[in-house]
Amino acid sequence: MAKTNPRLTARLRRKKQIRKKLSGTTTRPRLSVFRSTKHIYAQLIDDTSGVTVAAASTLSPEMKDHEGYNGNAAAAAVVGSLIAQKAQAVGIKSVVFDRNGYLFHGRVKALADAAREAGLDF
Repeated sequence: MAKTNPRLTARLRRKKQIRKKLSGTTTRPRLSVFRSTKHIYAQLIDDTSGVTVAAASTLSPEMKDHEGYNGNAAAAAVVGSLIAQKAQAVGIKSVVFDRNGYLFHGRVKALADAAREAGLDF
């Protein structure tokens, strides 16, 4: 029997509590953030129809010209501004932020701040 990672278990427990209260709509989708050790991902989700409206990550083609490590706060800030640009192209101005159980600091905070500066309303 494999041991479970206590940090992952705690994050998933926090995620479950957060998702009870958050839901994205067509006019105000949910901005969900996932971070791994090497990359960060963000997507806008319409929970009423179960559709991903827009997505951006450090693996996106638009990030090819970004130099440096993709797992730091600087790369997260670029992804935040990129998801805000994609949201505005689709006609979305305000979102519900889903930190996905992660603490709101570091890369998650950098992504959120960059998305706010680029014009998204949380």
